[in-house]
Amino acid sequence: MEFDSKPHLGLLLLSLYALSVAAIPAAGNDPTVYELLPKFGLPSGLLPDNVKSYSLSEDGSFVVQLEKPCYVQFDYLVYYEKKITGKLKYGSIKKLKGIQVKRLLFWFDVDEITVDLPPSDSIYFQVGFINKRLDVSQFQTVHSCRDKVSASCGQAWKRVLELPTPRDEVHGLIIE
Repeated sequence: MEFDSKPHLGLLLLSLYALSVAAIPAAGNDPTVYELLPKFGLPSGLLPDNVKSYSLSEDGSFVVQLEKPCYVQFDYLVYYEKKITGKLKYGSIKKLKGIQVKRLLFWFDVDEITVDLPPSDSIYFQVGFINKRLDVSQFQTVHSCRDKVSASCGQAWKRVLELPTPRDEVHGLIIE
């Protein structure tokens, strides 16, 4: 009896293709980063509104890509680099890179963000050896990302000025 393997090879390839397509999750089924943060006990407004993509590994390591670097005004002015990385755990983000906060004329890296467990009205930002407690309500909504920030000097006048990145600002003076 003669056996023709060509039809079986085609069936095998078709089966392998079907299995590989089934293994790829359908677009739109993955939560947005703003939906993901609350699943880890964190407020959705920790990141600005211009997130282009994100990836999350099984160990909690993540990479967030923004459309462009930008600023958001909370109680403090916050600068987001185009790429933000860290390690996400329930109630915290550790080993954070890509977010800085301005205090007076200096920029400081935000190293860690935590919330109380069980949840309270506070969120904590670790900046070097300083742990700053803020009201979590300002991080509940997603804020617009801006590449310009309003500045004022006294009550008499206001102007819009483009802020350099925190690393470039060492050579200049910014009016707050």
